[in-house]
Amino acid sequence: MHIHILGICGTFMGGLAALAREAGHRVTGCDAGVYPPMSDQLRALGIDLIEGFAADQMDLQPDMYVVGNVVSRARLSDGTPKFPLMEAILEAGAPYTSGPQWLAEHVLHGRHVLAVAGTHGKTTTTAMLAWVLESAGLQPGFLVGGVPMNFGVSARLGAPTRPASRGSLPPEGAVSPWGGPAAKQATAPVFVIEADEYDTAFFDKRSKFVHYRPRTAVLNNLEFDHADIFDNLAAIERQFHHLLRTVPPTGRVVVNGLEESLDRVLHQGVWSEVRSFGAAVSDFTALGEPHAFDVLERGQRVARVEWALTGVHNQLNALAAIAAAQHVGVAPADAAAALGGFVNVRRRMEVRGTAVRDGLPITVYDDFAHHPTAIRTTLDGLRRRLGASGGRILAVFEPRSNTMKLGTMKSQLPWSLEAADLAFCHAGGLDWDAADALLPMGEKSNVAQTIDELVGQVVSAARGGDHIVCMSNGGFGGVHARLLTALR
Repeated sequence: MHIHILGICGTFMGGLAALAREAGHRVTGCDAGVYPPMSDQLRALGIDLIEGFAADQMDLQPDMYVVGNVVSRARLSDGTPKFPLMEAILEAGAPYTSGPQWLAEHVLHGRHVLAVAGTHGKTTTTAMLAWVLESAGLQPGFLVGGVPMNFGVSARLGAPTRPASRGSLPPEGAVSPWGGPAAKQATAPVFVIEADEYDTAFFDKRSKFVHYRPRTAVLNNLEFDHADIFDNLAAIERQFHHLLRTVPPTGRVVVNGLEESLDRVLHQGVWSEVRSFGAAVSDFTALGEPHAFDVLERGQRVARVEWALTGVHNQLNALAAIAAAQHVGVAPADAAAALGGFVNVRRRMEVRGTAVRDGLPITVYDDFAHHPTAIRTTLDGLRRRLGASGGRILAVFEPRSNTMKLGTMKSQLPWSLEAADLAFCHAGGLDWDAADALLPMGEKSNVAQTIDELVGQVVSAARGGDHIVCMSNGGFGGVHARLLTALR
């Protein structure tokens, strides 16, 4: 089959392209504003990329057009279509489908799908879970919204048949606390997928994850986000409930016991085994610091995690991965041992380089955080690792997501940046006043309209021993390399 992917350089659609290519399909695609790492990965796979969405791509005559949710029926100010290729597809009656639908029909069918959902931590937890299953010899397929450093690619098909599993599961016939039967051992090939609540396509406004039909569903956390498509938190909770409706009776739902929003989701209905983590009364809890802790299952020590990651959020991610892996037969002790060798996804507190000033290093990090809660947990994790005397934290960020561009959460920014000694905001293109939103921070905050101005502010303020954390869900104008060049 020849598929042509519209919006191929998004993290999800790029992963789908890699899977299709591995499965033997011919893959081409188009997008606008291409930037690494996905563009590099696609070119390395030999996938032809076309810049833009011109209608002349109809000449390719693929068997199927796979449409990403970046595509819409929008028109430009002069009345011409923003996506002329999509208009031509519709006019010609050519076959088209969404990315999640194509994935469900051509990749996920017949597999034991482990889906990781949540406002934060989806990518990291998906990568953790894939690595745990890989270390257990299960050769999982996976699609991650980033590039896991343990694998070097964002997606792969995995083993066509599932090897013998390890560990133990609840006895057959056991009943979960929520009334459903406890999980049975899976026999199908396993596939781990990052399960996004964002909508599927312009013609399918359901969340992507309803297409995946998981047997193991992780609900990591749930806050209000995506203000461009959801009116309120209750609307997102309803979508999470729809996900639970697709989990079979012998499936497992792994849920963060600290989240009231997820408790509301469960009370809308759940028909599978539920295993909780995080709260004091949860099935899985942690005892110790985030970088070294015991794992307790219903109060009994079953494993110990010692690794390079920091932050309570990553400790919770680990508990979620351990509980999910147990459902396909990986014992918690084996899962914890695997996490000791886990290397995080690119752009998750990834060190981009160092410069020296006054005889001390200045470290520059790249992080994907863009929601206020993610910004706070990222900075809190670094502060906890550094300690009170471990150097200053300079937070450099841009409110780039659709939610942040709308200004929906601007009032939370001072709270999210409390762990930073100085904050630098790239405010170019915003329709709201970033300086006004950051007023509660006083002299700790700085606002710039251009990347050049931002780099100048940071370089002027930096001193030896500082840690500069650059946070954005986009390319951020190459600010990391520009900072390192200027600092050196």
